[in-house]
Amino acid sequence: MTDTELTTLLDVLNSKRKHVLDILEGLDEEALRRPVLPSGWTCLGLVHHLALDDEKFWFRAVAAGERAAIEEILGSGEDAWQPTPEMTAEEVFALYRQEGELADAFLAGADLDAAPGWWPDFFGSWRYDNLRKVILHVITETATHAGHLDAVRELIDGRQRLIVT
Repeated sequence: MTDTELTTLLDVLNSKRKHVLDILEGLDEEALRRPVLPSGWTCLGLVHHLALDDEKFWFRAVAAGERAAIEEILGSGEDAWQPTPEMTAEEVFALYRQEGELADAFLAGADLDAAPGWWPDFFGSWRYDNLRKVILHVITETATHAGHLDAVRELIDGRQRLIVT
């Protein structure tokens, strides 16, 4: 496989996605749903947010312009930070993995210089000009939230993902 800018970006994104899931490994349902910080978000809520507000929104709706994803996002009224109580942790993790796979399938043949397929009116005049910037935005979001999860996991049970000696 030829190393290209796109494969490099996807490798970085996939390593951050793995970081998100790895740091939560071994936590039970109660710990995943318990708010730890004063803002009240939960680990499970953050993964749900990443699935819907980052992977689905930025890749399927904005980048790909996928009509069904756009309609789901605009019409759902769902709070991505709050998965329903009926949704299990494994279902939230599966949703995150699925949205990542759908994004990767679209991005595999994408032109990084192409304009996004759709841009929401609610952003006003601000916009990303190309898919490269969309991918970099999602990498930044995912890495930032992975760091949040690192800190929260340490507060929950002392586990650290990377221990440097």
